[in-house]
Amino acid sequence: MIDEKLLAYFEAYLTDKRKATFKKVLENRTRHFTVVLEDIYQPHNASAVVRTCDIFGVQDVHSIENRYSNTVSRHVAKGSQKWLNQYRYREDGDNTKICLDALKEKGYQLIATSPHNESCLLQDFDINKKTAFILGAEAEGVSDIVKSQADGFLKIPMVGFTESLNISVAAAIILQSVTTKLRNSKIDWQLSTKEKEILYFDWVKKTIKNVDKIEQHYNSNLK
Repeated sequence: MIDEKLLAYFEAYLTDKRKATFKKVLENRTRHFTVVLEDIYQPHNASAVVRTCDIFGVQDVHSIENRYSNTVSRHVAKGSQKWLNQYRYREDGDNTKICLDALKEKGYQLIATSPHNESCLLQDFDINKKTAFILGAEAEGVSDIVKSQADGFLKIPMVGFTESLNISVAAAIILQSVTTKLRNSKIDWQLSTKEKEILYFDWVKKTIKNVDKIEQHYNSNLK
């Protein structure tokens, strides 16, 4: 439950323009799609994907860290990491399975990005199901575990000599395509009212400097 009185107290520290921006952005946020980064070892790549997710309204990013720590570069992410929910799987040697199982429990189909022959071409992808798009390591691609657990594979059509795209570029192309289709569809893709309220409260707090001290002052006045 959101403390409405505390929220109103915090809102006094924000401009009307800032509050309106938060509410506008929330109207375009979705959890119908999510992105999974598996063992990305170049921080600028992972950071660029995070930035891309924010730009196209994808609220959640999942990072599997079996071999490499997924560190976000503030220079590349441009602060976008503040507004997303990031889930890191790094406590166990079997982080990939833990992540995939968690996504399946939430109702996501697992779609690995891969140039496999059996891959669905991006323009033909069916957006109706909740989908987790999995991007693999820069050189190796997605792991064998992902390949065995995936519900399908997605391919970006390419006609040049090079057979693969940088993962941040691939993420941008995929998300631009599927989110555009999503917003033009009749699918119920937006966040629930409760989800919006929780995120709004979180974003308000993240915007205010010394928010903990301000909250302490608020609580002391209640006594």
